[in-house]
Amino acid sequence: MPERISCFVMSGGVGSRLWPLSREDNPKQFHDLAGHGSMLVNTVRRLKARPAGDTPVHVIASERHSERMRADLAGIDLAGGHAIFEPVGRNTAAAVAVAALQTIAAHGDGLVLVVPSDHEISTEEQFWNTVEKGVPAAEAGRLVVFGIPPDQPETGYGYIESVGKGDVRDVARFVEKPGLEMAKAYVASGTFFWNAGIFLFRAGAMRAAFRKHQAVIWQKTECAFAAAATEVSGTYLPIEQYSTIPSASIDYAIMEHASGIAMVPASFCWSDLGSWQSLLDISPTDGNGNVVIGDVVAIDCERSYLRSQGRLLSVIGLRDVAIVSTADATFVAPVAKSQEVKRIVEQLEKSGRLETKFTPAHGRVLQPGAWRERVAHWLFEETLPLWSTVGVDERHGGFHEAMSFEAAPLMKPKRMRTMARQVYAFSVAKLRGWDGDADRLIEHGIAFMEKGRTQRGGWARVLQEDGTIADACEDAYDHACVLLMLAHAHRAGNPDALRLGQETFAFLDEHLEDDRLTGFLETSDGTELRRSNPHMHLLEAFLAWYAATGERGYLRRAARIIDLFRSHFFDTESWTLGEYFDEAWRPAAGEKGQWTEPGHHFEWASLLVEFAAKSRQTDLIAFARKLYASAIATGLNRSTGLAYGAVSRAALPLDLISRSWPQAEAVKAALALEGTGGPDLKPEIEARVGRLFRWHIDPAPLGMWIDRIDGKGRAVATEVPASIFYHLVTALMQYLDKTEEALYRLPSFSQSVGAADPSAALNKETVS
Repeated sequence: MPERISCFVMSGGVGSRLWPLSREDNPKQFHDLAGHGSMLVNTVRRLKARPAGDTPVHVIASERHSERMRADLAGIDLAGGHAIFEPVGRNTAAAVAVAALQTIAAHGDGLVLVVPSDHEISTEEQFWNTVEKGVPAAEAGRLVVFGIPPDQPETGYGYIESVGKGDVRDVARFVEKPGLEMAKAYVASGTFFWNAGIFLFRAGAMRAAFRKHQAVIWQKTECAFAAAATEVSGTYLPIEQYSTIPSASIDYAIMEHASGIAMVPASFCWSDLGSWQSLLDISPTDGNGNVVIGDVVAIDCERSYLRSQGRLLSVIGLRDVAIVSTADATFVAPVAKSQEVKRIVEQLEKSGRLETKFTPAHGRVLQPGAWRERVAHWLFEETLPLWSTVGVDERHGGFHEAMSFEAAPLMKPKRMRTMARQVYAFSVAKLRGWDGDADRLIEHGIAFMEKGRTQRGGWARVLQEDGTIADACEDAYDHACVLLMLAHAHRAGNPDALRLGQETFAFLDEHLEDDRLTGFLETSDGTELRRSNPHMHLLEAFLAWYAATGERGYLRRAARIIDLFRSHFFDTESWTLGEYFDEAWRPAAGEKGQWTEPGHHFEWASLLVEFAAKSRQTDLIAFARKLYASAIATGLNRSTGLAYGAVSRAALPLDLISRSWPQAEAVKAALALEGTGGPDLKPEIEARVGRLFRWHIDPAPLGMWIDRIDGKGRAVATEVPASIFYHLVTALMQYLDKTEEALYRLPSFSQSVGAADPSAALNKETVS
């Protein structure tokens, strides 16, 4: 009776050589590349097709792919085998050690066959004929590998040099991927074979080899296996132990050191489908030698691999070219150079791009924190370096109001709110551990802003480039921005911020507070319509000062704004927030009275959650949810998913332009509402960050953003306004703080604040 062979499929690879189709969340083993089912399913079926003998099939896979793997293998009987999930990848040596340990635990010193999940093999019968030839050598205690007779000088494969003739040969050595001339010599010699990456051995023989050559890998894998949890769905290896295993390939760890290895020449046709060239070689072609898959129109093309997943791909006059187009990326290369796609993947990963990690699909839910790498890279390596250098006016002081898309400063008058927001952003960056010149930038900005102090101690609305006052109006909105900035500058250690903040509060109380104690005037002369927006920013400033000092007087100031929100700003029927009001806080006449802004709904939502946490007015959470729901339900452009500039209380679009700041505020609102007792918003958070990057950040030059997108998704921005910088920095810093495990291992914002200002330990909040 044939001896039992325990089969193990290694399914943990990424397959980056088949990017952009194969990605970390959907690697090549889950794709149907040869036209007859996913590679994983085909591999399992091949193993189950052994003509005689007990053959349990196990799959060693990444835990992150568990749901996908179970879906692919649903209904397939593993004949007593099961799934084994790795919490992190530790290369093939650890996987082979797990296979040996599982076999020892279940069957003692039984035979083990380990195969990759992503190879194309001609027939099941030829495969098993080859494997069975190696069984006697494996039963005798030898490690057995399988060699593919080469038909061309391939530089992408490892080679095995064999000794002797016949069905089982001795291995002289293993050779890593050679250069072209060496590969030609190997093929001509007749003694070299491609390494198929398939291994047959007795579990005890592999254990002995590990103990001799890689004792640490074996001991740590044994420890992890002993602590594994087995459930109906599979065995889950613990990350605490498994992550400590040294990462090494089985070839490097064992095969290059062990003696007495046997090799069986394969009688089956084989391809590792490791490049677009290999797919061109094995796939059905048209009369001109082209592989054409998907929505493709090809005219006068020869020997090319043309694949589209989604949009139409149209090509003319191509020879020996690979084009692979997905919803978010297109790869083009000569077929002969298609293996070099790994260079593209490496470059994308260095830039923090997510196109190597996640596959775009309608309704796809990314894991929490999926955008961390891209967000951190954009903040710390693109945006902050740009705006802390080119964005600074070193000649006249302060910061430039805007830049061109060529990163040239635009000479414009400087609004006080923009100057304040730039100082605020650098303060926040410092508090989160940014190693740039934050202290100098904060001091530089405040010094310039002080040129705009009015005779009464307020702050002018607009300054000329050199700091002379261009518009002396004392505006409540600008004073809110100044106060917010000073609170964070104080937390960041600026020595003048506390004094300036106290002086600004004195001016606010004397000249901008309504005599009837119903909020604040638009300007010190009180001539304009009343707006909810300056009050929202004053609420933000008051909460920031409470966080900076712990003084409850600032919380009482915030409570008065909240009272206005409850009594006048929020409409209980439509769940909307009014923007314009008359002196009695009635909605303004005409269109302005119907005007609402989704971006402000998002801002108010996050501030209400923050105030509720400080004041215990927990009923405000419901208001925050209603504002968020209203903005999502009636304030989004359905073709882009971006928030409109404005809609009416009756949900009619009034401003079809989607600016970047409302999308950033949507991220903040979702972050604030997550965990407050409502629905799980983690997928929503990732989707909001994704849209911000998709439409506003990724299409722009490094460190910049497209501020304005029209109703059809077209960019209509002509410059990059600095005033948006603080929206983006705040939202994305909060995203980093509130998702798991900081990529850059920087301290959290609250930890930094505690280190800089002990009084802030009373209130560990992130920026709002």
